[in-house]
Amino acid sequence: MNILIIGTGYVGLVSGTCFSEFGYKVTCIDQDNLKIKKLKKGIIPIYEPGLNELVKKNIKNKNLKFDNSINKYLNNSDCVFLAVGTPSRRGDGHADLKFVFKAVEQICSMVTKKIVLVTKSTVPVGTAKKINKIVQKLNKSDYINVASNPEFLREGSAINDFLRPDRVVIGSNDNYSRKILNTLYKPLNLLQVPIVNTDTETSELIKYASNSFLATKITFINEISSFCKKTGANINDVSKAMGLDKRIGSKFLHSGPGYGGSCFPKDTLAMSKTFRDHKTKFNIVDTVIKTNNQIKKNISKEILQIINKNNLKKILFLGLSFKPETDDIRESSSIFIIKYLLKKGKNLSITAHDPVSIENAKKEKLKIKYLNDFQASFKNQELIVIATEWNIYRSINFKKLYKKMKSHHLYDLRNIYPNNKEIKELGFNYYSISS
Repeated sequence: MNILIIGTGYVGLVSGTCFSEFGYKVTCIDQDNLKIKKLKKGIIPIYEPGLNELVKKNIKNKNLKFDNSINKYLNNSDCVFLAVGTPSRRGDGHADLKFVFKAVEQICSMVTKKIVLVTKSTVPVGTAKKINKIVQKLNKSDYINVASNPEFLREGSAINDFLRPDRVVIGSNDNYSRKILNTLYKPLNLLQVPIVNTDTETSELIKYASNSFLATKITFINEISSFCKKTGANINDVSKAMGLDKRIGSKFLHSGPGYGGSCFPKDTLAMSKTFRDHKTKFNIVDTVIKTNNQIKKNISKEILQIINKNNLKKILFLGLSFKPETDDIRESSSIFIIKYLLKKGKNLSITAHDPVSIENAKKEKLKIKYLNDFQASFKNQELIVIATEWNIYRSINFKKLYKKMKSHHLYDLRNIYPNNKEIKELGFNYYSISS
């Protein structure tokens, strides 16, 4: 089977690479000529564990190609996946579908054989219907069958999520596209992966509903964490005990400085906007969005209070990405807090360390210093903020680094060291989101 992927962003690149790992012939298309040149050489524009090796492997065995034009490949393809960006539209939060519709129109102008056109990008309910209208308007319905196949990839574990998923969702309103997509995922049959076959509208909603629920779990436990701080209860024990309830589960019940990344903020906003479009309110998700933003503000205010109370000037942030194992800084709590401190603080000198995200962070043009040397970053610092739970920050030798610091304050945003006796014995002032 021949597959064409339109878009080599996070979703397109991971999906195309993993389809090629199944043994299919895959071509990934992007209009960014420089990106395509680098991809042809096996140079990956994002950090994702295991992706670099898979790309190089499948380029070598000729299952994976990259190009900046669909001309040579469209009419030799069985499936065409749309994996272009759907960013939040400024002002109303709705997903901007202009790149999706532009790609559909381009495909319609060139297609001369039967294909299945599949939305892989996260799109609002009803997008497949809108694509179908474009197809019919341009008289290409004899060639194009529209389907939906949402992705459920977690940054940092995307390869495993694709090759060993919890489920695959196929949205189709016709037998032909349903048959093609089920055939496409046959390599997962040995793993007994559940395949959910449904219509396109339901398929589109499943993605938004899943992300909105996960965002709700994160925000819920963060509110409980704030309450623990006021009452003296232990958030780690609360989370552990809740997670042992099989009806609830432990995933996404880790307290922290709010959710971020490319999915949850965008998808919850889009979900809320879609509800409003249908003359109703999604009160739970509206509250989640508002509360998540407030959690970030509250933590920022608390850190500033610590700074002002102790007359601190030199601050070190450990972690810039919104979570570990990714270089994605979109909606990062760390970036949010740094911006807040730069705006509200006086004469602060902020330094940041991150294993892979520094180059992306530099694009924010923050007036801070970046250091790649972890040990050197502690020199003369007064407050350390552990903002992302990278493994390198889970085993810090505080005794060794204590002497390098000018003053000794530690704010643990990820609750990594709540019971560490060495920190207190050394003389650190320890703060966390729950204490």
